Amino acid sequence: MSEHNEKIGNILNSLPSKPGCYLMKDEAGKVIYIGKAVNLRNRVRSYFHVSANHEPRIRKLVSHIQDIEWIVVGSELEALILEMNLIKKHRPHYNVRLKDDKRYPYIKVHWADPFPTVTVTRQMVQDGSRYYGPYTSVWAVHQTLDLLRRIFPYLTCDREITGKDERACLYYDIKLCSAPCIGKIDQASYRQMIGDLCQFLEGRTENVITRLRTKMEKASEEMQYETAATLRDQIRAIEAVVERQKIISSDYIDSDVLALARSDGDAVVQVFFVRGGKLIGRDYFLLEGAEENSDADVMSEFIKQFYSQTSSVPPQVLLPHEVEEAQIIRQWLNQRRDDQKVELVVPHQGLQQELIDMAVENAVETLRALQAQWRADRHRQEQALGELQAALELEQPLGRVECYDISNIQGTAAVGGMVVFEQGVPRKNLYRRFNIRSVSGPDDFASMEEVLTRRFNRWKAAQETAETPGKKPDQAFYRLPDLLIVDGGKGQLSRAVAVLEKFNLAGKIPVAGLAKQNEELFLPGKPLPLVLARHSQALYLVQRIRDEAHRFAITAHRQQRTKAGLASRLDKIPGIGPTRRKALLARFGSIEGILNASQDELILVNGINPGLAQTIKEVLE
Repeated sequence: MSEHNEKIGNILNSLPSKPGCYLMKDEAGKVIYIGKAVNLRNRVRSYFHVSANHEPRIRKLVSHIQDIEWIVVGSELEALILEMNLIKKHRPHYNVRLKDDKRYPYIKVHWADPFPTVTVTRQMVQDGSRYYGPYTSVWAVHQTLDLLRRIFPYLTCDREITGKDERACLYYDIKLCSAPCIGKIDQASYRQMIGDLCQFLEGRTENVITRLRTKMEKASEEMQYETAATLRDQIRAIEAVVERQKIISSDYIDSDVLALARSDGDAVVQVFFVRGGKLIGRDYFLLEGAEENSDADVMSEFIKQFYSQTSSVPPQVLLPHEVEEAQIIRQWLNQRRDDQKVELVVPHQGLQQELIDMAVENAVETLRALQAQWRADRHRQEQALGELQAALELEQPLGRVECYDISNIQGTAAVGGMVVFEQGVPRKNLYRRFNIRSVSGPDDFASMEEVLTRRFNRWKAAQETAETPGKKPDQAFYRLPDLLIVDGGKGQLSRAVAVLEKFNLAGKIPVAGLAKQNEELFLPGKPLPLVLARHSQALYLVQRIRDEAHRFAITAHRQQRTKAGLASRLDKIPGIGPTRRKALLARFGSIEGILNASQDELILVNGINPGLAQTIKEVLE
């Protein structure tokens, strides 16, 4: 073992010889790598062996390790599952991980409801619903739902369905709802339709078409021509989709086909979905942290992260090459498929090899197209920043731009929004909201002054924090902007300049006021506004920044207004003060939640007695 700091040495000596996961941390305490092992002691100590011929990535990782935690589990399978969850939570820099791994959207069929609806969700829960996905974009989900609704006109309202309503909504008139509310379709038939929708999503359309065709012929024989025409249109719509699906083989086992493409440090995995003998769809997923990892390791990590999120696992996964930990991954996939066998197959000939070749070709083309788009985007951003720097006659490049906007209605629930763009790209993790405290009434100028004062006070605090050992400053405030934009004209600009002067930053930070009407930039000391060239990249960038600041401030204002509304209704109840109000909202989430709660449930909240519970119900109702 190489000489390392004493703390690491003590940790290595205390490691147990048991299966588990280890979390490696840097000087700031951030998790930079997560791994698993059958024997924690042997695996973790191997990173520090002098004789080990480690690749550059591992040597770099080891040089940053300042602390190691470990978690002991009962088996290698438990270690694999824990490792996946920890990587998803911490997203360590040195692990291979799905890029932009926020929760992917799914189509959710609320099967447990008497009349199931179909919605979009980012979270799968065990509530009796059926899930389909994940999809890589909400746009793709909504495109699919638009198609589904035309073929299977499902409910989208929250009416209580009795079948006795006097009239249906507009969606029935435009053939986007089957109107069970007025009894146009009974519960059994409606659920059959939703069952057909589910089979359609699973790529199993033959039985659906056969049954619909039988119903159409029967309706025609009984001279129910309108019903027969509707069924005919459904069949045609399904067949139009099926025609676009590539036929593989009528007796081909359901499979996912995976292929990897890599170039210049970027990696993408293409997934083909083969169901019922047809290629019903495909998607791609970008990976981070794959630069110095082998193909086998990258694909292994993708399989674990992808199938931890999918709504179902097929009986066969086709791969272009062997993967690391194939045996334990296969065991885990069997578990994910309710103990049904899952095969990991690396084909070398025949139809399966042709599928792999096709997936590889698509992966390569997808990555090439994405990289071309990224290069074009970077060029536009660089061009926009360069044009804006030149227009403002600034010496320093515009790395960081901050924009501020105020949102309120007649001074109520006033909120200031701060958005941050770095290299022309929004950095949403650095956005901040400011609930206005010192201003009463609709005074946007004073509100802007308060927001900017608080921003630069936090800058000073962040500088002090950075000098304190073991403490990490808030990155939203630690750096000063290369350009500060306030949404408004000369009035807002003068307030911004006054704040900068107060912090001795006037002249050090370029500042501009953006007028709403003609998108003119007012600058300190210049009587006439700057008008950016129409259709210039600089103008488009300023517009994007302004629109984002406006959107963010309005969203924050609406949230504040909603909270204020909740609070005002609860404040009218005798005996409910801030503490009890907070406890009620924390337990039930909303006024509706409190209304739906029984008195027995209300008295479980700290400070709510039976008499007060009854008063709450009476006042709110």
